Amino acid sequence: MKRYVIVGGGVAGIHCVEGIRSVDPAGSITLVSAEADSNYGRPLISYYLEGATDEERMSYRGSDFYEKNSVRALHGVSAEKLDPAAKTVTLSDGQTLPYDALCMAAGSSPFVPPFTGLDTVPPEKKFTFMTLADARGLMQAVTPESRVLIIGGGLIGLKCAEGLYAHTKHLTVCDLAPHVLSSILQPESAELVEKHLTEKGIRLMLGDSAKEFQGSRALMNSGETVEFD
Repeated sequence: MKRYVIVGGGVAGIHCVEGIRSVDPAGSITLVSAEADSNYGRPLISYYLEGATDEERMSYRGSDFYEKNSVRALHGVSAEKLDPAAKTVTLSDGQTLPYDALCMAAGSSPFVPPFTGLDTVPPEKKFTFMTLADARGLMQAVTPESRVLIIGGGLIGLKCAEGLYAHTKHLTVCDLAPHVLSSILQPESAELVEKHLTEKGIRLMLGDSAKEFQGSRALMNSGETVEFD
């Protein structure tokens, strides 16, 4: 019996399971996911935060997917070492998984610039916005009076702002670029988006970003200080 190991519980990992089962209904499949959750649509986390969807509807293959496909799913552990010669993967919990075929579908992780003083911001007050766990954490942390600073005016930053808009009206978005969505929009079209955002009460600080953090204060490149929760 062939042994398959899949690293990653996102769309690619799930489709890999289906591909294997289409040609090998009997092989052993182990799926490793660093997230406690898997089998959900990551692009939907802003709608979850907004309250426009729920966790059940975010699942694109159903809660019984692993059972139906005889998959051993290991959540909350990550692959730390790969030995191609021995054909093994060592996990963060110390397990070693042998394999005959391996699929690496771990996806990406957020890049957080090495801001000076970022370690002075309490862990419960700083988030990335990439996973369902991130959305849950923001939902619990933000109140109607919370002042939220979002660093990055690209798709992820603005989707985060969209999701948080239902929870607080104190939103500031900064970006080093001179306009929002700089990777996909020209200045003329970005101006339409910026007008919409500012009319909703979202403060935009464009051509500016944090230079240093001091607890709940961000010192900006422009010299301005932004207080946040």
